[in-house]
Amino acid sequence: MNSRIGKYTLAFGAFALVLAGCGGKKEETPEATTAPAAANAPAGKTVDPATAGEVTGTVKLEGAAPKMKTISIAAEPSCASARTTPLTSEEVVTGDGGALANVVVYIKSGLDGYSFPAPAAPAKFEQKGCQYHPHVAGMMVAQNVDVVNSDQTTHNIHPIPTENREWNESQPPGAAPITKSFAREEIAIPVKCNVHPWMKAYMAVLANPYFQVTSTDGKFDLKGLPPGTYTIVAWHELYKTDPQTITIGAKESKSVTFTFKAAAPAGD
Repeated sequence: MNSRIGKYTLAFGAFALVLAGCGGKKEETPEATTAPAAANAPAGKTVDPATAGEVTGTVKLEGAAPKMKTISIAAEPSCASARTTPLTSEEVVTGDGGALANVVVYIKSGLDGYSFPAPAAPAKFEQKGCQYHPHVAGMMVAQNVDVVNSDQTTHNIHPIPTENREWNESQPPGAAPITKSFAREEIAIPVKCNVHPWMKAYMAVLANPYFQVTSTDGKFDLKGLPPGTYTIVAWHELYKTDPQTITIGAKESKSVTFTFKAAAPAGD
């Protein structure tokens, strides 16, 4: 009789251990603990403003830019009626002289040992007129980004990263901003709206503050760089990347030009 009870006791104990293993509390993803981890990270070198220099320049497109397509948004009357101009695609946006917009220019390497805390102010990403503003948003690792819905319709914000956690959240009209951050550098994360398939944008997540997204003048200015040799990269969603190496001395300013070649029209 005692041996039978002992067998039942052992079996019950093993079963309890299995349940404990299967029903344990799920750990949070690294993104959920980004801020505390960054706050506890060891301090690195800081930039001496007395010796800092800068890199300026322009991004250009060589050749005829592809024509931007007009996008019908008749399927969403609230956005169609609110717009004063037609919605056009934003893959290639140029200004005078072939200046290229929506290019992320950033320092990729050369800053080993330096520490750059994430800015306290959040980046902003707005949905207005069934279009993302800006088309390319730049932010630092662990910096918050506030996603705002300024339309009278429900959107959902759906970044599709490869190095960070994917998320997809609905946002009705008048809702509070959705605040998120990313734990790792990634250039760049495609963003879409599953409700309105024509909506497309990118979030570029950088490991240091030396980056800028160009406007239609194609210009950039990376200030406050410590003396050193750097790999500086220009990224565009269609034309991809163009890296260059540059060395700046104390309080030195240098200029760089990035030139992308326009894709030949179909059939050429």
